[in-house]
Amino acid sequence: MKTFLYLIITSTFLLFSQTSFAQKKPNTLPKRPKLVLGIMVDQMRYEYLYKYADRYVDGGFKRLMKEGLNCQENHYNYAPTVTAAGHTSVYTGTVPSVHGIVGNDWTDVASGKKVYCTEDSTVKTVGTTGKTGWMSPKNLWTSTITDQLKMAQNYKSKTIAIALKDRGAILPGGHTANAAYWYDSKEGRWISSSFYFNELPSWVQSFNAEERALKYVQKGWNTIYPIETYTQSAEDENKFEGKLPGEKSTSFPHDLKGGNPLEVIRTTPYGNSITKDFALKALENEKLGKNGSTDFLAISFSSTDYVGHNFGPQSIELEDTYLRLDKDIAEILTYLDVQYGKDQVLVFLTADHAVAEVPGYANSKKLPGGVFDRNGSISDMKKAINQAFGNVDLLVGEENSQLYFNHSLMTKMGIDSKKLFDVVRKSYQKQEGFSELVDLLDIPSANLNAQYNQLIINGYHPARSGDFMILLKPSWFMGSKTGTTHSTLYSYDTHVPLLFYGWKVKPSEIVKRTYISDISVTLANWLHISEPSGSIGNVITQIP
Repeated sequence: MKTFLYLIITSTFLLFSQTSFAQKKPNTLPKRPKLVLGIMVDQMRYEYLYKYADRYVDGGFKRLMKEGLNCQENHYNYAPTVTAAGHTSVYTGTVPSVHGIVGNDWTDVASGKKVYCTEDSTVKTVGTTGKTGWMSPKNLWTSTITDQLKMAQNYKSKTIAIALKDRGAILPGGHTANAAYWYDSKEGRWISSSFYFNELPSWVQSFNAEERALKYVQKGWNTIYPIETYTQSAEDENKFEGKLPGEKSTSFPHDLKGGNPLEVIRTTPYGNSITKDFALKALENEKLGKNGSTDFLAISFSSTDYVGHNFGPQSIELEDTYLRLDKDIAEILTYLDVQYGKDQVLVFLTADHAVAEVPGYANSKKLPGGVFDRNGSISDMKKAINQAFGNVDLLVGEENSQLYFNHSLMTKMGIDSKKLFDVVRKSYQKQEGFSELVDLLDIPSANLNAQYNQLIINGYHPARSGDFMILLKPSWFMGSKTGTTHSTLYSYDTHVPLLFYGWKVKPSEIVKRTYISDISVTLANWLHISEPSGSIGNVITQIP
C-alpha cells in the first residue's frame, strides 16, 4: 500500500513539474528579421569584389565581405546564362528546366512563336502609354522565395521589386509581389503593370515628377576620380570598346547628349544611382520592415550590364561604374543601419551571370578568342539543308545559341531528326570558333564532359528550348567586335559573387563550391519557411 501511494505521489509531482516547466518555457518560435533585401548586380564577375577593392569605400562591398558570409566559389549550374534565367534561378532555388524561364526570349515549340520572358497581353501598362508595361510573371512556372515569405505570413507582409529592366524586377518579385517597378525610357519614368494595380502610388508619381533621370544625364559622365588613377583598366581610348550614341570617341568625358538621353542613362552608372534613389523612396514610403512582419525588397542594378556590354570588363567605364555602385550600396546599408539596425535586416548580394572578355582585347594580349560569324553560319546551314533535303525552310527560331526546327514539316517530308542533326553539325564544323553541336533530345550522347552535360540538362525544357545547341570554343561568342556578352557554360560566365550580411550572419568565408540554386533554399531554412515549389538547392552552412 505504501509503495502504491509513493508511486501516485511521485507521478503527481513529476506531472506538476513538467506542466510547470512547460508554462515557464520561453517562446521558441523562430524570429525573423524585419526586412530581407536581395541585391542583384547584373553581369558581375566574382573577381570585381577584389579587382577594385583598394578603391571601394568601407561601407559598401567591403562591409558586406568583412562582416558577412562570402561564398567564394559560387557558380551557375545551368546554361545558357542570361538575365531572365539568372534572376529567376536565384529567387526560385532551381534551374530553367524546372522554373521554365529558359532565356530572355525563346521560341514556343508548340506554336513556333517567339516569346519574351515576361510578356503578357492580358495586362496593361501603368504609369505611361505604350506596351512597355504589358508584363507579368505568368510565364514563371514555380513559386519564388518572395512568394514563400508572403505565404508563411498569411500574405500580411510586403514584397517590392525594382530594376531598370522589367525582367529584373518582375521575376524576383514572383507571383504575389505588391509591386514590381521598372524604368521606361520614353519619359524617364518608373512604371508597372495592371497585374499589380491600376494606378501608380502617389509617392511613385511624385518621384517621376522630379525628372531625376534627366537631371543625372545633363551632368554628363566623367570619372569620379582623376582618370590617371584608374590603373586596373585598359587605356581609355581603344578599338575594342563601343561608343555611346552620337559620340565619335570611346573615351571620357561622355556628354550623354546623343540619341535619347533618357535611354542612354542605362549605359552609365547613373542608371544604378536612380535605382538606388527609387529603392530608398520605396523603403520609406511603403514602410517596409515596419509593418509587424518580414518584408522583402528585391533590387537589381542593371547598368553594370549595359556598361559591360558596351565597353567591356577591362574598361575605365566599368571600373568607374563599380566605384560609384559601391557608394550607392554603402548609402543603402547606412540607411538600413539608421532605420532598422544591422541585426534586423538580412541582405544577400549576387549576380545574374558574369561575362566574357572582349575577344579583340584578349587577342591583343596573345590570348585566344573570337567573334563567331552567326549570320554566315546560319546561311551556310540553310544551304546544307536544302542540298540534303530539297528546297525547304525548316528553321523557325534561333535563341540562346539554340536552333528550333519545324517538326510538323519534318514529319510531312519524312526528314529524320538524327539525319538533320548530322547535316547541321557538318555545316557548323566548317565555322571558325565552333566546338560542338548538342542534340538537346539526347544530351548525354554529346561529346562533352559530365559537368557540361549537366549544365545543359539543367537549362533545357522541351516546351521552350530548341532542338540543337551550338557550343563555341572558350572565349568565343556570338556578338560584335566591340564590347562583350555572356550566356555560355564556361566559368567566366558562371562564377559570380554571393554575399550574405546582417541578421544571424557570422563573418566567414566558404571556398567549397556553392550554386545559385542554393540561395533561396538557404534563405528559406534561415527564415524557417518552405522552400520555393521547384527548389533543388542545398542549405549553405555558415562557418563560425
